[in-house]
Amino acid sequence: MKISATLVTLNEEKNLPRALKSLRCCDEVVVVDSGSQDRTREIAEEFGAKLLHRDWTGYADQKNFAARAASHDWILSLDADEELSDDLLREIIEVQKSEPDVAGFRFPRRARYLGKWIHHSGWYPDRKIRLYDRRKASWTGDYVHEFVVTTGPVTELRGDLLHYTCDSFSQHLATLDRYTDLAANEMLARGTKAGLWRLILDPPWTFFKTYLIQRGFLDGRQGLTISYAAALYVFRKYAKARIMAARAMEAGR
Repeated sequence: MKISATLVTLNEEKNLPRALKSLRCCDEVVVVDSGSQDRTREIAEEFGAKLLHRDWTGYADQKNFAARAASHDWILSLDADEELSDDLLREIIEVQKSEPDVAGFRFPRRARYLGKWIHHSGWYPDRKIRLYDRRKASWTGDYVHEFVVTTGPVTELRGDLLHYTCDSFSQHLATLDRYTDLAANEMLARGTKAGLWRLILDPPWTFFKTYLIQRGFLDGRQGLTISYAAALYVFRKYAKARIMAARAMEAGR
């Protein structure tokens, strides 16, 4: 079982070395870059990756392009701010000893946020399909929260995929602003209405769910911050969707 690792990048010189060092189980690494202005491309070449340039077309589309460009059918897809834990690496090496009769493998993802590993707050175990057979699976999602869909069974692995998220709340806010733009555009494209009551009620419910039901309080101040950011995400997504819909209606008159 030969594996091609795939990563899509844009200005990831800080994270990329850590991700590439963890891919010792892979027979090939494909990096698809969309125009980095830092040392991302040089780092990829230093690690012997197959480096391709492609203008940004969206998360799912970029990742599917990377999978098509790979030499092997089994794809291990990582984001640049992720790495394989030692336990997950050992499991994948064990899997490689045979040709699995499945479409993919799902494993938990553990996030590091504001200097702490998060165990609750709806962020863990956050299981993702990241190792898959491209003949039986592909990425989908036009805007945000892309994911792998398969046409066959999926097996669970236990080792963690490690995700290094935000080092500061200002960094989180910048990410939140970008993703709420995408989420609002997705709502508009699908014709999903952001009613006033949803704008008023959903953010506090999201905070309550994240902090209490999903036990964010057990993650300390990071859990409180995650809960607040989750509520803010919902509010800004709906607010932006309402503004976009109003503008579209005005433009159509």
